[in-house]
Amino acid sequence: MLSTNDPRTISLSLDSAHNGIIVVDRSGMILIYNQAAKRIFSDSEVDLKGQNIREIRPEVWDDFEVLFRTGQPQIGRKITLSGATIITNRAPIFFEGKVVGVITVFQDVSEHEAIISELSNFQKLHKELEVIFESSCDGLFVSDGKANCLRVNRSYEEITGTRRESLIGRNTRSLVKDKIVDNSVTLEVLKQKKQITLLQVINEKKEVIVTGNPVWDEDGNISKVVVNVRDITELNELKRQLEETQKKRNFYFQTLQEYHETEHALKVMVTNSVEMRKILEKAVKAAKVEVLVLLTGESGVGKSMLARLIHDMSQRREHTFVKINCGAIPPNLMESELFGYEKGAFTGALASGKMGLIEAGDKGTIFFDEIAELPLEMQVKLLEVIEEKRFKPIGATQKTTVDVRIIAATNQNITEQVEKGLFREDLYYRLNVVPLEIPPLRKRRDDIPVLSETILEKLNHKAGGKKRFHPILIELLRQYDFPGNVRELINIIERMTVFSESDTLTPDDLPAEIQLNTTPDPDAHEKIPPLRHALSNYECKLLQKVLKKSESIQQAADLLEIHPTTLSRKLTKFNLSAP
Repeated sequence: MLSTNDPRTISLSLDSAHNGIIVVDRSGMILIYNQAAKRIFSDSEVDLKGQNIREIRPEVWDDFEVLFRTGQPQIGRKITLSGATIITNRAPIFFEGKVVGVITVFQDVSEHEAIISELSNFQKLHKELEVIFESSCDGLFVSDGKANCLRVNRSYEEITGTRRESLIGRNTRSLVKDKIVDNSVTLEVLKQKKQITLLQVINEKKEVIVTGNPVWDEDGNISKVVVNVRDITELNELKRQLEETQKKRNFYFQTLQEYHETEHALKVMVTNSVEMRKILEKAVKAAKVEVLVLLTGESGVGKSMLARLIHDMSQRREHTFVKINCGAIPPNLMESELFGYEKGAFTGALASGKMGLIEAGDKGTIFFDEIAELPLEMQVKLLEVIEEKRFKPIGATQKTTVDVRIIAATNQNITEQVEKGLFREDLYYRLNVVPLEIPPLRKRRDDIPVLSETILEKLNHKAGGKKRFHPILIELLRQYDFPGNVRELINIIERMTVFSESDTLTPDDLPAEIQLNTTPDPDAHEKIPPLRHALSNYECKLLQKVLKKSESIQQAADLLEIHPTTLSRKLTKFNLSAP
């Protein structure tokens, strides 16, 4: 039993207090202390009573001296000791109006300090995570394990156009029901219990790609679902624009490529006429596609050259170009020449057998010239090559597969041949995928001058000559109908270069049949020459007239009001002699 007269009552009471209590006199001598004070204030088992506070904790004595001097209590004083942080309240003890001692009550707040520090760190971390959460460019949508929205970030609001106040607390099922989203990745994650990525449409207009990730608790249940939302509406628009740009780029590239290839074709097949240029443009387009081409036109218009040009501009240009003249192969040899034969296939056959022309053109192009001359029985086998890419050589038991592109040509009216039963209708329609009719030379007279110049240039290069055309000769060539077309033009020019004694080819060098059928008549509408030729002809005649009246180059140049050097160059051009 405790008693007011029992000294132990005070001691037990003090020791029961959680806070430390120390009483010191004016000299600093410890008069009273409890166990809490000893535990907090001292790190030894030595009895504190009778010891001086200045020796035990000299760092606190300055505060005591201030209190002795002023007599003012110290409340809530924070003191950091080695191993502890304390909050102390000190009050003076008065006797007869003087401070004779100090009672100190203090509490160890080291644990509180640690908790506060940890809480501060958590608050700092929380703030950092909040900043990160809000600064994410992707939308973030967090829900609990029952699909109720817990929070969203600013990007989610911007992407969806929906304020967070109308989302937080709502179940994602209601968001689907109200058509805010067309489907819920959160519900799929809760259903399938794994990460889910899907395409989502927001407010029926904006496309986003969403990825839901489950967050598991200690019991293995999904406690939260974190959804990452990325707006791909702009990305899809950029993709569409890129595809559109790519289409335009491809179109421009193809157009530019076709232009360059047409220019190349114009160099190979020299032409100056609109009609022939259109044919070449179509040929360039056909060359890029694995289609059958049927060339028609009179003999000598250049069908073989155009077929070779199509091959050279195609994807098969690195492989063989095989020309087969169907009119030059005897009918009884046609099958063996085209399709070949096995050894011992017939009497007189080579012991090793023979490869046919079609097989020789594997991977390349086969040009069937004069296709209308192909016998009907061979037309059937050719149709099989076109449709099935295979044929059977003579004497073979197995069919041979071949990969060829076929170009055909004829100078006959093939539709009439079909009507007469001389050409298979089915083969005609298979060949006539891209028909190109080359006009005769008389229907493209603008080509005659440039063709003539090109032909003469090649003949000069070959023979080392310096032949040139008189302007009137070119006009006469333009008037001639050329039933043999380009082939006849080549022959005529070559004949003139052989027999002409002068470097200038004149109308007198023309064969008699052309001279009889042409007249340099500029008044006839159908015979009006191009302006450049007419001007050139007039210029030549004017120079001849002036030269007859002049005694020197200078005098002639003065009459013409041009520089003598210019006159000399013109005399050379027209092969005229200086006075």
